Amino acid sequence: MNGDMLVWIALAMAIAAALYSSVGHGGASAYLAIMALFAVAPETMRPTALALNLVVSGFAAFSFARRGQTNWRLLAAFAVTAVPAAFLGGSMELSPGLYRPLIGMMLLAAAVRLFWQPERLAARATHAPPLAVSLPAGAALGLLAGLTGTGGGIFLSPLIILFGWENARRTSGVAAAFIFLNSAAGLLGNAAGMRHLPPELPILVGAVAAGAVVGTWLGVARLPRRRLLQALGAVLVIAGLKLLLQ
Repeated sequence: MNGDMLVWIALAMAIAAALYSSVGHGGASAYLAIMALFAVAPETMRPTALALNLVVSGFAAFSFARRGQTNWRLLAAFAVTAVPAAFLGGSMELSPGLYRPLIGMMLLAAAVRLFWQPERLAARATHAPPLAVSLPAGAALGLLAGLTGTGGGIFLSPLIILFGWENARRTSGVAAAFIFLNSAAGLLGNAAGMRHLPPELPILVGAVAAGAVVGTWLGVARLPRRRLLQALGAVLVIAGLKLLLQ
């Protein structure tokens, strides 16, 4: 990366980290979109996104847990199968011809999640999911997380809210911890690809860490989140289509 490109990438990632951490997410889908827009090599994208995701989701998970906003029982119901599946997915090598369309479809799915905010469903009474549902769902999300370089939280959160398994605020706490665990497992599984981490990674880590501090402090209530996330969704659509059409 040249100097100007690095500045723009770092700035974009810091903004994405602030937006995503405000709702307990790590922002990997946004980091992947940003790297796709700047034509970063596919073999670099996955481990870089996982490393950055680990930083942001770790800070968010700590902040939500400290405030008592994490349902540990619900987290365990998904994480017990998700973490080993994420390790397995991270260990798999995907060719660029397969990785690009997979990431492209994942980014478009994430964009749908950002355009559609099911906030009205959060007022319903909550109940725990049956293990017959949470265990296979966790395994599927974990495998997807490891394969794509994401944490799976962008899909877990709407699933929890749609089925009334937890309220919106505590869903963010569950998602943050879920993403942290999956990102760590995926990164360990992808250890063979560590040589593809960019030398600029410390700068990018600093950028997303700063964004996470701001986003977590602001929280859901202090941000005009709907419009900002919809704008971010537009970026995901552009990046997703770019990857699918290459």
